Amino acid sequence: MGAIDWSKSPKPSNTTISFSFEWAMKNLSSGIHPTLPTKQTLKHQGDRLEIPSAAARCEWDFSLSTVVSSSANAAVSDALGSIEFDPSNTVVATGGIARKIRIYSLNSLLPEDNIQLLTRGEQNDTAFLDHVNACSFYICTPAKLSSLRWRPGSGGRLLGSGDYDGVVMEYDLERKLPVFERDEHGGRRVWSVDYSHWDPFVGASGSDDGTMQMWDPRCGGEGGECVAKVQPAAARSSVCCVEFSPFGDSLIALGCADRMAYAYDVRKMVEPLHVLEGHTKTVTYVRFVDAQTMVSAGTDGCLKLWNMSDCGLIRTCKGHLNSRSFVGLSVWRHGGLLGCGSENNQVFVYDKRWDEPICARGLEPMARPGFGHAFVSSVCWRQVQEDHCTLLAGGSDGVLQVFVGTKIS
Repeated sequence: MGAIDWSKSPKPSNTTISFSFEWAMKNLSSGIHPTLPTKQTLKHQGDRLEIPSAAARCEWDFSLSTVVSSSANAAVSDALGSIEFDPSNTVVATGGIARKIRIYSLNSLLPEDNIQLLTRGEQNDTAFLDHVNACSFYICTPAKLSSLRWRPGSGGRLLGSGDYDGVVMEYDLERKLPVFERDEHGGRRVWSVDYSHWDPFVGASGSDDGTMQMWDPRCGGEGGECVAKVQPAAARSSVCCVEFSPFGDSLIALGCADRMAYAYDVRKMVEPLHVLEGHTKTVTYVRFVDAQTMVSAGTDGCLKLWNMSDCGLIRTCKGHLNSRSFVGLSVWRHGGLLGCGSENNQVFVYDKRWDEPICARGLEPMARPGFGHAFVSSVCWRQVQEDHCTLLAGGSDGVLQVFVGTKIS
């Protein structure tokens, strides 16, 4: 990949677009503000200054509440590639290399005695559990999983997945069966799936085939109609992450291996609305922090916060190690905290106000043959509006750990 002059707008000819306008008029004509923002492109970092950050200070006390591991001592990879809380924030799903979707209740991961101690601000003893006993049930999948996402509006019943074989599937957790399958990425790995919040039937997937595809199962055949398809990079660089804005607007964000993050308006996907340049390596994750702010993560070891109104770079957060792997990124929107993993097997927490981490905690080492160089491979915050928070972290060794933070008075 050569150098690109981003002082000029990207040419539409460099991007492959496919969009169903009939679907757009039918499904997007109401409930969304009618004014399209103008396209913004961030110029080279030297042309814009980041907002200075004050010295970071930690307002939270984090402790390790629970460690869940496997009693099996076989050297079989069980790397956890995805952790997701359901919409009620009481159920957790995990998926990864082991070809299993495991479902846990929060009560099994966070013992009531520990909750009471933390509520009183007292120190708790770490609970050590086994996946077999802690897990409510599991569903075997046909391929290794890279992404999970609960479908909004399904009452926590439907869970979508993307896998290494390039297939998007949806599982009915009450029946413990797949109810939807979509194989439109040519067998290339699906890195990420997400669902729209303004129309929960609409989903999107990003893949190694260099495309982001949006689909609607109410249209077309068994796998649903592809209502939009974009190839952000002319070189067909992998689309590593997709996320719809959870704030009711029409934005969808992508992170790509071409070192760029993109944002599209789903009503007008002829070209990206925003092109965010600043990372020096693959953009692995994009997450919406609030209605005006997005954060991206890359294998350059940086988190970057962006102002979506003008594409301005707010700040760059550094401290964790990430040069080659997917280490997870999650946002606790109520508390303004960012969580990510690290290749030194630590969990890092950043406050969106500062560019240095406010906390770094190592995952409890679990001796298993073949896992001498474990790293944090996924993280997920519980989205609650409280003065204590819960962060789950999964490792490349299959260990799931639960951290709880309490606000320092």
